[in-house]
Amino acid sequence: MTTALGTRDFLLPDLGEGLSEAEIVEWRVAVGDVVTVDQSVVEVETAKAVVDVPCPYAGRVVALHGAAGEVRPVGQPLITIAPLDDAPDPHATYREEERAGSGNVLIGYGTGHGGTGRRRRRPRLALAPEPGAPASADASAVTGSPAPAGAPALAKSSVPGGVAASAGRAAAAEPAGGSAAAPLVISPIVRRLAKEHGIDLASLRGTGPGGVIRRADLDAAVAAPTTTAPAARLAAVPDAPAAHAGLAPSGDGDTVIPLTGIRKVIADKLSRSRREIPEVTIWVDVDATGLLETRAAINAATPDAPVSILALLARICLSGLRKFPQLNAHVDTEGQRIVQSAGVHLGIAAQTDRGLVVPVLRDAQRLTTRELAAALAETTAAARAGTLPPARLTGGTFTLNNYGVFGVDGSTPIINHPEAALLGVGRIVDKPWVVDGQLAVRKVTQISLTFDHRVCDGGVAGGFLRHVADCVEQPALLVANV
Repeated sequence: MTTALGTRDFLLPDLGEGLSEAEIVEWRVAVGDVVTVDQSVVEVETAKAVVDVPCPYAGRVVALHGAAGEVRPVGQPLITIAPLDDAPDPHATYREEERAGSGNVLIGYGTGHGGTGRRRRRPRLALAPEPGAPASADASAVTGSPAPAGAPALAKSSVPGGVAASAGRAAAAEPAGGSAAAPLVISPIVRRLAKEHGIDLASLRGTGPGGVIRRADLDAAVAAPTTTAPAARLAAVPDAPAAHAGLAPSGDGDTVIPLTGIRKVIADKLSRSRREIPEVTIWVDVDATGLLETRAAINAATPDAPVSILALLARICLSGLRKFPQLNAHVDTEGQRIVQSAGVHLGIAAQTDRGLVVPVLRDAQRLTTRELAAALAETTAAARAGTLPPARLTGGTFTLNNYGVFGVDGSTPIINHPEAALLGVGRIVDKPWVVDGQLAVRKVTQISLTFDHRVCDGGVAGGFLRHVADCVEQPALLVANV
């Protein structure tokens, strides 16, 4: 979007999945910096993920629209760029023109305008400076330290149109005024852990694309012997956990945690689920000894492609949904109807540093058990690394939740709205169990089904759970449904 005096306004792009706004986390550039095409200029947090936003224009930055902690609507100016040959005074004020039509935005981003007003949220606490980094002279100024694009949080598939800069390209596109020795760090988690452990990021050599320092690099540095003085470690100020960024203690000692980003989405979605869905939970204890033996036999035959217990449970769920399709559905409240899905888009609950997310395996019924195992491993790893695009976090029709990893036996989880059911699995432990009239020690777990009572009654829900339990105890029953 071209504005006064030859400058160009880069509008906040549509980041997909109907997102209408994004919160500014950190500016990668400052007024007066020189930027190149596709250079990352700002890190923003949407309701789905934290992403780096590349700018499609080259020139000098003359205005930043919004400060860290401020929410900007999609389609409104984000940064103003002036050509280098006639760049005006960077401290001059420029008039912003409101345009009703489309402007020069990134291909595939969309051009819809949000509201004209700005809505400000409570500013987040400033991150402690990197070890060895100079302190800012003005705490209220927007930081001007550039950082490379191409962070794992923004894979090419996560931006409509595939517009994303690679880390190597972004590293080459670093502003001329930036420090060549500045560590290439994208992840806020890496920065936080470095502060907690007193690690100087400038001393590390990144193994990521373009030399980006990854968490694995930091973990290696923490594990390695170090001569860092204890006083230096005590001086490091640990940040709040990434999922609770923005902690602000009040005057009476209470801690205030703003509901922003993914934490807000989780709160809204679970609240809506509890308000709208009349859910019921049923459960049963099962002998999982046969399931563990089956998994061991499969992996012994082909150790190069191991199958996890979660993959076998997913296969059992798919078998059950084929027999009881009423649970692979959602209620259309506006249309007053129940919609049964043709395919099973299997959601897998995964705990990450930023909160609970449910990545989705689309058309999971088409995958073999080995393909399920590989897809589950890749998806959960990407979810924890924060590299899943927003499209991979929506559209599920049934969720599998392995809360046993937290060391608990049972749960009454909240359904992932708008789905109709969720299967939960507790920990597998040794328990006394009667086998053929004799007491024995077996591997026992508890499985639970939480379902929307609007889509079915207890007969269907109980039949599904019993089918799952039977397949866990006698995995050979799966063959009858293949």
